[in-house]
Amino acid sequence: MTCPDARGADRHPTRPARPDAACGPAARGPALDTGAGAPGATAGRRRVLSGGAGGAAALAAWALAGRSPGPGPVVRLRLATGPVGGPYNAFGHALAAAVAASDQRLDLVPVATAASVDNLRQLADGAVELALTMADAAQDAVGGRPPFAAPISLTALARVYVNYTHLVVPAPGPAHSVADLAGRRVATGATGSGLRTVAERLLLAAGLVGDRAVRERRLGLVESTQALREGDVDALMWSGGVPTPTLTALARATPLRLLPLDDLVRALRTAYGPVYAPVTLPPGAYGAREPVRTVGVGNYLVARGDVPPRAARALLRVVFGRWRELLREVTAGARLEPRFAIATGAVPLHPGAVDYYRSVYG
Repeated sequence: MTCPDARGADRHPTRPARPDAACGPAARGPALDTGAGAPGATAGRRRVLSGGAGGAAALAAWALAGRSPGPGPVVRLRLATGPVGGPYNAFGHALAAAVAASDQRLDLVPVATAASVDNLRQLADGAVELALTMADAAQDAVGGRPPFAAPISLTALARVYVNYTHLVVPAPGPAHSVADLAGRRVATGATGSGLRTVAERLLLAAGLVGDRAVRERRLGLVESTQALREGDVDALMWSGGVPTPTLTALARATPLRLLPLDDLVRALRTAYGPVYAPVTLPPGAYGAREPVRTVGVGNYLVARGDVPPRAARALLRVVFGRWRELLREVTAGARLEPRFAIATGAVPLHPGAVDYYRSVYG
C-alpha cells in the first residue's frame, strides 16, 4: 500500500513520474530499492559510503569532487547506447558532449545499438568499454541466464535513472486491462532491446500464454508508434523515462489509454528479485487524467572491469557534475542521489567507482 504523502505527490499534475515511496520495505520504489538479490548487498554499499553526507551538501560535494584530472594520457572509451532517436542514445550523446566540455582526460564515443541486451554482448566482446543497460538485463548477464549463453563479467559505475513500463492502447479501443490483450497484436520491443525481457516476463505473469497469448510484433519505439497510429497493432509496450517524447507526440495525434501493471509487480519480484518495483505515471502524462500504477526498473551505466580506475573516476566526476542536464534528456525532473547511484544489485561496483564514492564522502 502506498503511503498517503507519496500518493498525494504523485497526483500533482506538474510533477514528473517518480518511484513510489511505499510503507513497507518489500514494496519500495527504485530510488530506495538496492536491487540486491543477495544478502548483505545493502550493508556492503553502506560501508562503501560510511560516514557519508546527506541531501544538498552531498550533491554539492559530488559536483565539486575531483576538479583536477591529474596527469596522464587521454583515455578513449566507447559507450554502447541504443537506437538513434531513443533515450539511451540521447543520454550517451549528452554525456559525450559533457565529457568534451570538461577538463577530464577522456574521449567518450557514443555507439548506436539495439539497446540493453545488444549492449551487454558488445561489452563482453570488447567492442565497447561502457554500456547503458536495464537492471534486469544486467542481472541476467552476470548470472548467465537467457538470453545470455554464459555469465558476462561486468561492473557498475552508477544506477542513473528509472524506466517506467508503458502499456499503451488507443483510448477508444476495448482494452482496459492487460488481460484484455489476449489474442491481440502487441508491439513488444525490438530484438536486442531490454524491453524484450520486460515484455516477456509481464506477459507470462499476466497469464497471456498458450491459447491466450498475444500476437507479438518485435518493433522499436518509432515503428511501434507508427503501427499503433495506423491500426497495425492493438497495443504497444515501452520502457523508458517520463515523458518519452515519441509517445508525447503520438498522444497529440491519437488519444491514448495507459493500462495499469502494478498487480504484476509482486509476481515479478518473486520470480526475478527486486529489480522490479511499483512506480506511478502521473496524471497529465500523455493526456492521462488519473495516475497509472505500473512497473519500474533501473538503468545502469556499466563498464568492463579493465577500464582504468582513473578513467572511471573521471567519468563519474562528469556524470555527477552534470546530472541535471543528462537526466533532462531522458526523464523530466529526476534526480541522481548517492543512495540511488550505488544500488546496482548483483552487478559489483567498478573499483574506480568505489574510489570515487569514497572520495566524495571522506
